[in-house]
Amino acid sequence: MRRVKVGAFFFGGVEMPDAGAGPPNPMDRRYDNAEVWRATEQYLAAAQVADRLGYDSFWTTEHHFQYEGYEVIPNGILLSTWIAAHTERVRLGTMFNVVPQWNPLRLAEDFATLHNLSGGRAILGVGRGTVPREVLHLNDKHVSIGSHDNPEQQADDAHNREVFEESMEIIRLALANESFSFVGKHFELPVAGIPDRGSTVQHLSLVPRPIHPYEIWQAVTSPPTLDYVPVVGHGAVFWNQHYSFIKRFWDTYGERYAAAHDGAELAPSDKRMLVISVRVEDTHEEAVRTATPGHDEFWKFLGPYGWSRGYRGPDGKPAPAGLIPTLEESIEQKTILLGTPADVAEGVQFYRDLLGVEHLTIFPHLIGDPYAKAEEQMTRFMTEVLPLLDTPN
Repeated sequence: MRRVKVGAFFFGGVEMPDAGAGPPNPMDRRYDNAEVWRATEQYLAAAQVADRLGYDSFWTTEHHFQYEGYEVIPNGILLSTWIAAHTERVRLGTMFNVVPQWNPLRLAEDFATLHNLSGGRAILGVGRGTVPREVLHLNDKHVSIGSHDNPEQQADDAHNREVFEESMEIIRLALANESFSFVGKHFELPVAGIPDRGSTVQHLSLVPRPIHPYEIWQAVTSPPTLDYVPVVGHGAVFWNQHYSFIKRFWDTYGERYAAAHDGAELAPSDKRMLVISVRVEDTHEEAVRTATPGHDEFWKFLGPYGWSRGYRGPDGKPAPAGLIPTLEESIEQKTILLGTPADVAEGVQFYRDLLGVEHLTIFPHLIGDPYAKAEEQMTRFMTEVLPLLDTPN
């Protein structure tokens, strides 16, 4: 079994002393610009802590217009450029750049610039989005997202997927080729008939392109995405699902990758990543006490968007969208590992035995937590939990 490569992923929210399952209603909160910027500065400081602790990767995020304070980082690539200049070795990704919110060529240019400036430390993380409020205001193709609370969720999800997949084809072409062209349902590049110095533009060239090898990782939460990701060769990121669902998706990814790539078989750890929430304390009871407010606030935020479909219901099938799980249910589903260092190490080893995990990213900053708590959790995981795992062969 290979050595675990550990990352840390933050939503980048505002500290919330009133986090928890009850009031206030999320949309009744409104944080001012000073509080939002303070969270951004704390977020940047946490990335430097991750670098000093020896984390392999630090993952930012991309979200917009969230005055309620859950996710206040609008541009992970831009922040990662600053982080790269203030760190030595940690690799930097965004979990995730919401591709339908970008012009695909601009995303490719910005990523290539970060990757080159950082000496090859950038990771291209891509996803389709969560919040209609964000997606609809940041593209010119009327793309939304099939959120659970969106009455047009089926049609919007299909449209989003089409635009996403064309955008990713453009990004891969642009990053990998000296020149390229593309014609699809939603994009035509270059636009036909553009005059340029006595002729018309026939091809485009991305400037700059990466000068170092790079990876693309994508969120995988649904069967259609699982059909797509291994075929195009993106790494797959799994999070917030019952462990049996992750196991099925994990294995299916390997089977479909081999089928799409001339029978090339991956090792169980290859091109797949597990993201898991953690809370390390001296006792199980203390871990439950300190994790409950942030866990419950997480679900107050994301439950309406349908995230609970990754949980397993009593019938063994996915739970209905809109479920708001308790912390006890999340512990049972193994979407969070908590307790003493030995308890958390046992949970990580469970996933290593089940999946062969090599790429493990922890979520140490539960919603509303002080950033000091997140830095403490990163420290305890690296210094107290990781040494307890089985030594790799």
